[in-house]
Amino acid sequence: MPKSSNQKLKLIYLMKILLERTDETHSITMPEIIEALAAYDISAERKSLYNDIENLRIYGLDVIGKQEDRTYSYYVGNRQFELAELKLLVDSVQSAKFITVKKSNELIKKIEGLASKYEASQLHRQVFVAGRVKTMNESIYYNVDRIHTAIAENSRITFQYFQWNVAKKMELRHNGALYEVSPWSLSWDDENYYLIAYDSSEKIIKHFRVDKMLHIQSNGRHREGEQEFKSFDMAAYARKVFGMYAGKEETVRIECDNSLAGVVIDRFGKDVTMIPIDDKHFYVSVDVAVSRQFLAWVIGLGEGVKLVSPDNVVALMNEEIDRLIRQYRK
Repeated sequence: MPKSSNQKLKLIYLMKILLERTDETHSITMPEIIEALAAYDISAERKSLYNDIENLRIYGLDVIGKQEDRTYSYYVGNRQFELAELKLLVDSVQSAKFITVKKSNELIKKIEGLASKYEASQLHRQVFVAGRVKTMNESIYYNVDRIHTAIAENSRITFQYFQWNVAKKMELRHNGALYEVSPWSLSWDDENYYLIAYDSSEKIIKHFRVDKMLHIQSNGRHREGEQEFKSFDMAAYARKVFGMYAGKEETVRIECDNSLAGVVIDRFGKDVTMIPIDDKHFYVSVDVAVSRQFLAWVIGLGEGVKLVSPDNVVALMNEEIDRLIRQYRK
C-alpha cells in the first residue's frame, strides 16, 4: 500500500499531537498516538514512534513518559510558556485599551494555541473582552509598524490627528492639516499606546495617542531631536506626565500623611526621597508636568495630601478649587 503524502510530515504531526493533547495532567498512550496520526492519513508503528519521540527530545521538546498500572503514556512537561504566563498575556490583551475587541479576540485565540487544548479552555474561561472600553480604530497595528519602520530608517513622519465628537465620528484636528514630527519611541501608558516624538517647529518633545493617528507616512527627511533624546528617560517622563497630559515642568513639594507612602512610591518610584516632618507626616519634592490632571490627582487623595510649593503651582490649585466651587456649588 503506497504511503500518503503526509508520511514525510510524521514527526511534525507527532509534535503537534503531543503539544495539543497533553500537559502535566493529561497524557496520551501509544495506541492513541497511532490513532491520532491515522486521522492525518499517517501510518506509524510503535518502534518508529519510540525513535521519533526520542528525536523530539533531542530537538528540545520535553516529552515525559509515565507508567500507570499497566499503561504507559506520554505528555509534554515544560513548555515555552507556562499556563500562568499565558494567563498574564491574556490579561494584558484584555486590559489594553488600544487593542480593538476584534483584534483582542484574535490575539487571545493565538495565545490559546500556545497551550494544550485543556489549558486553553482555562484561558478561554477568563476572557472578558466584551463590555471593556476599547479603541475603535483598527489601523493601530499598521500605525505601530509604520512608526517602527520610520525610526529604523531615521525618517520623520507625517500624519493627521483626530478626536471623537459627540456623534462618535472622527473629527480631524487642525482642520486636517498634516503633522510632521521626528519619531523616537513608543510607550504604553494608562492602558494606551503613545508615540514620543520631537516637534522641530516648536523644538519640544511631544506625545500622541497612536490609535488617533491617521495616514502615517515616512517622508524621508532626517529626524531631529537627537540631542534631546540622548538624555531622555522614558520612565521619568511617564512619572512626570499625569494621564499623558502635557504641562510646564515644575519641581513641586507635597506634604503627605504617612499612610500614603505607598501611593507616593507607586506613582514616583522607590527612589523618591520622603523626608519626615513629624511622626505622622512627610514631604516629597518631585518633578511633574503641571496640568489639571496632576492637580486632580492631588485633590483625589483627600485630606492626607497638601501641595505646599512653589507658589505659582499653589496658585493654580486655588484657581482650580475656585472653578470647582463655581461649577458645583448652587
